[in-house]
Amino acid sequence: MRKICVINHKGGVGKTTTSVNIAAGLAMQDRKVLVIDLDAQGNVNSCLDVDNHNDIFNFLTEKISLQECIVHLGKNFDILKSDKKLAEVEIYMMSEKGKEHYLKEKLETIKGYDYVIIDCPPSLNLFNRNALLFCDEAIIPASTDPLGYEALEKMISFIDSLNEYYDHDIRVTKIVPTLYDARSNICKKTFKKIQSTFPTIATEPIRINTKIKEAPVAKKSIFAYDKRGKGSQDYGKVVKLVLRDENLRKKSQDAKAVVAAL
Repeated sequence: MRKICVINHKGGVGKTTTSVNIAAGLAMQDRKVLVIDLDAQGNVNSCLDVDNHNDIFNFLTEKISLQECIVHLGKNFDILKSDKKLAEVEIYMMSEKGKEHYLKEKLETIKGYDYVIIDCPPSLNLFNRNALLFCDEAIIPASTDPLGYEALEKMISFIDSLNEYYDHDIRVTKIVPTLYDARSNICKKTFKKIQSTFPTIATEPIRINTKIKEAPVAKKSIFAYDKRGKGSQDYGKVVKLVLRDENLRKKSQDAKAVVAAL
């Protein structure tokens, strides 16, 4: 099971859009996916047609089972939604011993998924530290402008520091350049800078287009809303890269098994 957090402390860079569409794309490829919304704004719920009275707040605080809180949105595609009450949980967590691992302990019951994707809030709060310590991969959406690049550098530095402090090994496996306008020189310069600085993990950019903005209003992923459009093409490329990593992970695991057997 791959555990991926989609994270950036900067708002407005497309975290929820990226989380939802990567998850939808993976589900279309017969991977069983659970999306967890850790943002009290509940944007995943706003993007998709999620209707369930239980959510992550109930699961974390009321001893309701995970299965009672999960919404089965479609084939291979489940959601653990959020709302504004989630902010109360973080206040409670602040006084708990081992507060940075609170989420990890709660989510240990998750089984049967190929992917768990966590949509993180735009901050470096306790929930985000919990998400990073639960996951083994991070995907960072970064807007293609100077402030977006600056936030990307800070996010990378924060993850490096967290790994060192907690003896953790979460890896940034993808940087997804977003809000890309090919007519803008600043977008082109920023994208080239992202590519040159992070050549092995930077994806092709997600181009600005109206359909990506319209899809959440229709409560659909970009693949369901505009399957032949630019947004589907762009996020489809990211999904292919995520799937490609499965083979790399398998080869790495096989190599470790061989070494251990020697």
